[in-house]
Amino acid sequence: MADSAFFCTLSHEGVLAVRGADAGKFLQGQLTCNLNYLSDTQASLGARCTQKGRMQSSFRILLEGDGVLMAMASELLEPQLADLKKYAVFSKSKLTDESASWVRFGLEHGDAALTSLGLELPAETDSVARNDGLIALRASPDRAELWVRADQADTLKGKLSALLAEGELNQWLLGQIRAGIGQVMPSTRELFIPQMLNLQAVGGVSFKKGCYTGQEIVARMQYLGKLKRRLYRLQLEASELPEPGTQLFSPTHGSSIGEVVMAARTEQNIELLAVLQAEAAEDGNLHLGALEGPGLHLLDLPYQLDRDREIQR
Repeated sequence: MADSAFFCTLSHEGVLAVRGADAGKFLQGQLTCNLNYLSDTQASLGARCTQKGRMQSSFRILLEGDGVLMAMASELLEPQLADLKKYAVFSKSKLTDESASWVRFGLEHGDAALTSLGLELPAETDSVARNDGLIALRASPDRAELWVRADQADTLKGKLSALLAEGELNQWLLGQIRAGIGQVMPSTRELFIPQMLNLQAVGGVSFKKGCYTGQEIVARMQYLGKLKRRLYRLQLEASELPEPGTQLFSPTHGSSIGEVVMAARTEQNIELLAVLQAEAAEDGNLHLGALEGPGLHLLDLPYQLDRDREIQR
């Protein structure tokens, strides 16, 4: 199902805008990603943490006009906006909810459609292409986001419908799970540090940018700590989709050993991302919701954790 070519509307996320002369400088001290790496042809994943390094939100960020746009779970946008405004009072930057101004489409195996729209998007993840008010960015191999102003969205959707089948959001989320890209949801807010979601492995954490909120904890974990909990991909034989934050259990350990990050249906079963204790994951005796709950099976992620490579970013 996730291997077919399709497009869908990314209705589950909102858009937070930070604009103005100090937008980049202000956010550089707030976010895990390096704003200096952004350009007209480069986007990034990122997160905003508490002082204790716990993720309040995760997002995809790109340059637009006189500032940046960040796409994140819709329910997180209002609390993030309110909290960021507290720190922006002495900054020449304006923070607003621009969700109503933008429509975002997810395209899987849709490069031919992008080309027909004048967007030659490179294959490298996080690359960006722009043309005639459209913004395309590479979310992962064979997957792209297409951003358009809301007043042009119906026209663009008509063009996409002539080129691609319209799919469901579940298909897009399944592709995200298979790409190993976790995401903070309302029920998992302030639960994970970035490395627990493997954010450093997918370019969402910079260890060369200097100070930001929570940086000391995040850096200490990377350089000195042993990561005991991290993101895994799993398969679940069940009919009901587990909610983010649902606990996972190990009868071997006799306790909860992790939480669901996100889940999506396949044609036969359910796939999900979860943060698990590494020791329990290696044991493989994993159950959803209770010690005697449905069993889970580990699946591969498309990348390896590599501390030496990750700290070069």
